[in-house]
Amino acid sequence: MTDTALDARRRRAVFAELESRTFDLAVIGGGITGAGIARDAAMRGLAVALVEARDYASGTSSRSSKMIHGGLRYLAQGDIALVKEAASERQILRRIAPHLTRLSPFLIPTTNVAMTAKLRTGLWTFEKLGGVPEAEKHEVIGLAELQQREPLMRSDRLNGAVLYPEFLTDDARLVLANVRSAQGAGAVVVNHAAASELTGDGLVATSTLDDELSARIKARLVVNAAGAWVDKVRGLEAGESDTRLSLSRGIHLVLPRERLPIHATIIIRAPDKRSIFAVPRGAFTYVGTTDVFHDGADYWPAPTREDIDYLLRATEAALNIDPIRDGEIVSLWSGVRPLIAQPGKKANEVSRKDEIWTSPSGLVSIAGGKLSAYRAMAERVVDLVVERLGVTALPCSTAKATLPGGSRTAGLDGLNPHAAERLAGLYGDEASEIWIAGGDVGAEATRAVTHEGAATLEDYWVRRSARAWFDEGAGLAALAPAAEAMGALLGWDDAKKAAQIAHCRQINDASRRLLGE
Repeated sequence: MTDTALDARRRRAVFAELESRTFDLAVIGGGITGAGIARDAAMRGLAVALVEARDYASGTSSRSSKMIHGGLRYLAQGDIALVKEAASERQILRRIAPHLTRLSPFLIPTTNVAMTAKLRTGLWTFEKLGGVPEAEKHEVIGLAELQQREPLMRSDRLNGAVLYPEFLTDDARLVLANVRSAQGAGAVVVNHAAASELTGDGLVATSTLDDELSARIKARLVVNAAGAWVDKVRGLEAGESDTRLSLSRGIHLVLPRERLPIHATIIIRAPDKRSIFAVPRGAFTYVGTTDVFHDGADYWPAPTREDIDYLLRATEAALNIDPIRDGEIVSLWSGVRPLIAQPGKKANEVSRKDEIWTSPSGLVSIAGGKLSAYRAMAERVVDLVVERLGVTALPCSTAKATLPGGSRTAGLDGLNPHAAERLAGLYGDEASEIWIAGGDVGAEATRAVTHEGAATLEDYWVRRSARAWFDEGAGLAALAPAAEAMGALLGWDDAKKAAQIAHCRQINDASRRLLGE
C-alpha cells in the first residue's frame, strides 16, 4: 500500500510517470464508476492509470441526491436483482466508509390502510433481500406520532407514515476516497487531463489546465467510464459515432434548515406522481430532484424556471409553510444523468441499470447504473478486464478494505455540533488533522491541494468542501481565503487568484440566473 495523498503540486511528475510506464489498464473518467474500477483493478494487482478530463466527481457524481439507496422503488418495477444488489451494497459501503454513510430515517406519508399494507409488503421484501439488521427494519407510525415527529407535514389527508432507514452520503467525497484508495494500491491517477486521442496501444491524455502537460499512455486495455461523456469518448474511435446514452437533468434546491425544520428525510409525492425528497443536512435542508430529458452533456446544465417551480410547489403542497421566496434559496445544483437510451420512455421511467459494451477495436465502455451499486459495477468490469487480459489476478477485495477516512470516529472536542458533524462527514477519521491545522477554510484548502488533488479553486469550493452548496451565502465568503491558501502552494499570482475567484462567482451567478428575490 503506497501513499493515498493526491498532491496537486506533483502534476508534472505524474504526467512523466504516465508517459514512461506500460499499464495493464487505462481508465477514462474519474467519476464514481471510473474511480471504483481503478481501485478494484489496482487492488487485484493490475498496473492501472486513471485520467479525468476535469476534476474527480465533477460531473454526475457530485450532483446526485447524495443518498446510498437500497433501491426500494425498483421493487414496484419488479427489478428484484437491482434491489438485491443495491440493498446489499449499501451495507458493504457502510462497513468500508462509515463516515460517508450516515444512517437517516426516511419517512413515507401514507393516506390509507391499503397504501400502508402495500409499502410494508415491499419493505419486508427489501429487508429480506438486503440482509437488513433487525434494529434497522421499518416501522409504521400513526397520525398522532407523525404530527409529533414532523409538525410541518400537512396531515389532513394522511393516516400516518412508514419510517425506514436509508443512508446519506457526500457523493464527491466518496469518489475522492475511491481515487485515493486506487492510488494507495498503486494506480497512477490524474485529474484535469482529458483523453484527447485513442491510439492502437492506449491513449493520449492532454492537460485541461494552462500547464501544457500531456502524456502518451501505453495500456493493454482501455475502459471508458466517462459518464455523460461516454459517447464522446466512443466517438474518438472510427465507426463508433452512434448514440448509446439518453441524458436527463436533475436539480436540487438548498434552504436554511430553520426555513424547513424537518427531522427525517421526507418523501414527497409531486403532482405528476413522482417522488421527490426533502433532506435535512446540518444547518440546511435540500429538496430534489427533477428528472427531465436534457440535450447535450453539459458540465453545468442550466436549470429552467419550470424545474425550480416544480420543486418549490411540491414542497409547499406537502409542508405547512409560507411560500418559499427565491431569495431564501441558499444555493442550487444541477447535473445530467447518463442513462442507457430507451426510446419511447419518459426520463423517470428509463432503467438505471448499467450496461457494458465492447467496440471492435477492444474499447470497453460502461454507462448507466446507480451510485449505490458502484462497487459491484466495478467488480463486474474488472472481472471482464482480467478475463480479456488473460492474466492471473488477486481476488476482488473492495468489499472488505476500508476507504481513506473510514477507520474510526474523529475526535473534534470543542467544535459546535453542526461544524463537528460537517467535518466528520467530509473527512472521517482525518477530520482531526483539519481541526489541529486551524479548522478553518485555509486548513481545508491547504489539505485539498496537498492530499486531495485540488488544482483549482472550484475543486475545493464545490467538491472537496461542499461549501458551494452547504454554507451560508453559498460559501462565497470562503473563496478569497481558500484562493490565498491554494495560491501559496500552487504559485498563483494575484491575477490568477482573482481569476479563480471570478470563475467560482460566475458559476454561482449562472445557477441563480432565474431566481428573483
